Amino acid sequence: MPVYKVNVKWGKEKFSEIECNTDEAPLIFKSALYSLTGVVPERMKVMVKGKAIGDDSWSGIKNLKNNITMMMMGSASDLPPEPAEKTQFIEDMTESQVNQASDYPPGLHNLGNTCYMAATLQCLKTVPELKAKLEQSSGQFTRQSMVGSEGICAAMKQLYKEMDTTSEPVTPLVMLKVLHMTFPRFAERGEGGVFQQQDANECWTEIMRMMSEYLPGEGSTSTETVRKSFIEQYFGGENVTTLKCSESEEEPEAKSIEKWTQLRCHINTDVRYMQLGLTMGLKENIEKTSPTLGRNAVYVKTSNVNRLPSYLTINFIRFFYKEKENINAKVLKDIKFPMEYDALELCSPELKEKLAPARDLFENLRQKKIEKELSGKDIKNKHDEKDEKKEVKYEPTSFPDDIGSNNSGYYELQAVLTHQGRSSSSGHYVAWVKHKEDNWIKCDDEKLSIVKDEDVLKLSGGGDWHVAYTLLYGPKRCEVWEETEEKKEEKKEEVPEMEKME
Repeated sequence: MPVYKVNVKWGKEKFSEIECNTDEAPLIFKSALYSLTGVVPERMKVMVKGKAIGDDSWSGIKNLKNNITMMMMGSASDLPPEPAEKTQFIEDMTESQVNQASDYPPGLHNLGNTCYMAATLQCLKTVPELKAKLEQSSGQFTRQSMVGSEGICAAMKQLYKEMDTTSEPVTPLVMLKVLHMTFPRFAERGEGGVFQQQDANECWTEIMRMMSEYLPGEGSTSTETVRKSFIEQYFGGENVTTLKCSESEEEPEAKSIEKWTQLRCHINTDVRYMQLGLTMGLKENIEKTSPTLGRNAVYVKTSNVNRLPSYLTINFIRFFYKEKENINAKVLKDIKFPMEYDALELCSPELKEKLAPARDLFENLRQKKIEKELSGKDIKNKHDEKDEKKEVKYEPTSFPDDIGSNNSGYYELQAVLTHQGRSSSSGHYVAWVKHKEDNWIKCDDEKLSIVKDEDVLKLSGGGDWHVAYTLLYGPKRCEVWEETEEKKEEKKEEVPEMEKME
């Protein structure tokens, strides 16, 4: 069915030439009306010649044409109250500040305890390869595809596209609707009919699972490691696991490969730093049936990372179930995390050996920069000015035969999802995303504010302030070292001198 330009009459107001694409679900059209009127689709009724338009299908709607007038009924939602505490918003900045912040992401309106979804989407948007993959996907909204992996990917594609074309806060109505249809538990309502708060990491995990089902992997050459899913390539790690029965020396060790998209940081009284929480999860005791002993026995499970993804997701195990109160209570303990992370300690001997060449490049770059500083070449001259104009080149961050892997073990923090409150089903979720240098953006629903590295490091916990729940690390990039023209000339002059000595 074609695309029409229609008019919509709402009370005394009339909106002209609104795009109505009948190849998409009617909910997309209704979300456009919501942005104009403030009437949410649940309270909206749109009529075409006496026939009401549904949310999922245009069936029964006939004689659509350009310039046709539709009737809309419904009352707008109340505007949110003005915040008591003044925040530095992008719209309040000076013209020069706005120009500098022109590539900041827009905020996402809260549609009633939907901060868990907004924070998740803001964090995932920091992955350029994921955005590009969604743009290339062919997902469409149909009656069937509104539910499931195709609907989730199509909704994310549309939402990110809208976010990239505006500086105003965006209403993620379609994304929320698809999320609720795919996972009905996220649509549960509490007292007063308001959506209940949900666990942001659970939302993160489910969205990743849907994308894993729908987005195919990249590359097709015979030398590349076969990974069917894009998510498995760029977010998926692998552990080589050894299981040894501690009650029987005769029973041989069992080895296996375990795949994951998140590493878990365990928290107890001894853990003060993220690294210790991660290494604790690599060795544990489990109980299972022993075929040798014919009964349950204790096994020691030891794991080592055998593949690192480009994007490393770390989840802090901050919630535990309190049966008496029937809630997921929160561990507020202060757990420090770094801006730059080296995952080498988690790796198997085989992977450590594979990581060595790329790590040597980082070390060589560090040494060359030190040599440059010690030689006094940091004083600007005409050669340095030319070098500054050159586009910086970087070494590959993945192994040539394994798309989406990390070939060095070095990472840089690029997004933090935090929780403020005492249980996972209450409180508030916020995304903190890296912008450039030491500037970060705090994405608190539709409100954006600028923060610094030191503000992000304070999210480690220890009180009722925002506490890091899920971290997203991206690959640290190594600059390709290019010598200045002056240095090249010096080397040319050294060659004749060496020949004379010979």
